[in-house]
Amino acid sequence: MKRGILCIIISILLLSVYLTGCEGEIGQSSESFEADYNSSDEYEPEYGGELILPVTSINTLNPLLVNNRSYYYFSKLIFESLFEYGENYNIVSQLVDSYSFKGNNTVSIKLKDDVYWHDGEKFTAYDVAFTINTIKYAGEDNPYKRLWKTYVGNFNGGNLDKIMEPVVIDELNMDIVFGFPFSHQLDVLTFPIIPRHRFVDGVENALSYQKALLAENYIPIGTGPYKFVNYEKYKRIELESNQRYIGGRPFIDRIIGMILKDEELALVSFETGQVDLAYSVGVDWEKFDQNSKIKIIEYVSQDYEFLGFNFSKDVFRKYGLGLRKAMAYGIDRQAIIENVYLGHATQTDLPIHPNSWILTENSSIYGYNVDKAKKELENMGWRDVDSDGYYEDAEGNDVILTLLTNSYNELRLKTAELIVEDLREIGIQVVKGFTEKIPDNLTEEMIDAQWTELNEALASGNYDMVLLGWNLAPIPELSFAFHSSQIGLNNFIMYSNEKMDKALLDAYMASNTEKKFEAYNSLQSLILEDLPYVSLLFRNEALLMDGKIKGNIDPTFYDLYRNIEKWYIPKDFQKERVDNN
Repeated sequence: MKRGILCIIISILLLSVYLTGCEGEIGQSSESFEADYNSSDEYEPEYGGELILPVTSINTLNPLLVNNRSYYYFSKLIFESLFEYGENYNIVSQLVDSYSFKGNNTVSIKLKDDVYWHDGEKFTAYDVAFTINTIKYAGEDNPYKRLWKTYVGNFNGGNLDKIMEPVVIDELNMDIVFGFPFSHQLDVLTFPIIPRHRFVDGVENALSYQKALLAENYIPIGTGPYKFVNYEKYKRIELESNQRYIGGRPFIDRIIGMILKDEELALVSFETGQVDLAYSVGVDWEKFDQNSKIKIIEYVSQDYEFLGFNFSKDVFRKYGLGLRKAMAYGIDRQAIIENVYLGHATQTDLPIHPNSWILTENSSIYGYNVDKAKKELENMGWRDVDSDGYYEDAEGNDVILTLLTNSYNELRLKTAELIVEDLREIGIQVVKGFTEKIPDNLTEEMIDAQWTELNEALASGNYDMVLLGWNLAPIPELSFAFHSSQIGLNNFIMYSNEKMDKALLDAYMASNTEKKFEAYNSLQSLILEDLPYVSLLFRNEALLMDGKIKGNIDPTFYDLYRNIEKWYIPKDFQKERVDNN
């Protein structure tokens, strides 16, 4: 496994599963002005104004090749999908007027009428079919093809060529015929739709798909709330409001994407007033609390942290469930959240997003309780025979466990240290199998070397416990982590349970929303009962924005600028910006 694939600095696949490990010239300035951002006056939405957003490390405007999270978010201003995720990560229609299922393999779709591409051409089912065929034609490393593979899962992951076939009935109606049944059929239809007429000259063929997959000189034409105007490489992307947008004319007239080197520079540019918005880097954004001109909107990310166990080890085979439950009760996750994440994380007992519609009411059962933790150990026959503060097992043997993590990640290092202390408190002796100090001269090469060493230990089974994280989809297909067929792959904990295999398959095969909820309910119950992981938390992130921006601002990890067409800037705060270039 390569750290570049596992790293939290993700490419397009914000909705995919990744094991997480880590964390141009600015040519504009703004006139200074005084305004009462905290005025008690109520503002009404008004048209006009300009918004400057950061876009980092961009190398193409092609939404099907999007290579970083900032342009993934930005491209959603231009392009739309058939379906999108709603408030609770339920699927909602975006370009679809209505849909129905025919059996287990076909979705019949009626598209919204009166949707137009930014160049004036009408949006039709032929555009949808062309986009599907283009992604199918793309190589295996295409971001959306990899996204499809994530949702198809390990049961049919090798059948991407047969994943779906578009059948156009007329301009507004089509069937999408899937090659096999699976419960995430609508989830895979969240890719951006591109205009067929821009790439097809006469007959649709391989040349058409190749043109649609070009990275250079790509002109983005979408159906979204903002239209592409101009692109200055390494400098800026200019957009203007789409007057014919089916959702209504956006209030903010103009958006500039300022191209910056990285997220750190984007944050600096926000602090100096050169961009109007930034998302958090790290967990320390309290410094902005004292600035009355800055809004901080916190949301739960997709970054999930867990403690995993090596099920091939004797101690976990013999005392496994009681030992894992003791740890679930014995780790003070709220203390980790407060002391390591500065309060910016959300406790969880499951690898399912806390806001997800599939999460059941009984999803949280392992609160911090030292007495319960010790009781679990004593129920296994463990005793502190020699009064040294640590339990011996039922046969009187010392129990010493080793914990691994990638400790050059400061958050993981601090979390691991607290876990070691918590487990000592309940009588479990843990050895730190990781470097306890981050070097002052830390380099990318050193981080890569530590990742390689950690991955080798996981692959060889040379560990007892490991602290790591996954970058999870809104509705994760969890067979990658817990199915016995994945032992030696992403199931590096070597966990095998026939009941779990069946529950994962049932969740994967659920044919409708009701059955999907029921199947995930059963899956959650089994995860809580058997504890293949001790789930710790989901990290929170924050959208930092200039207080002049008003409206229905509701960011999520999959769409930072959600509802941007409803954002507005009151006339009092609209101003001209001076371009020093």
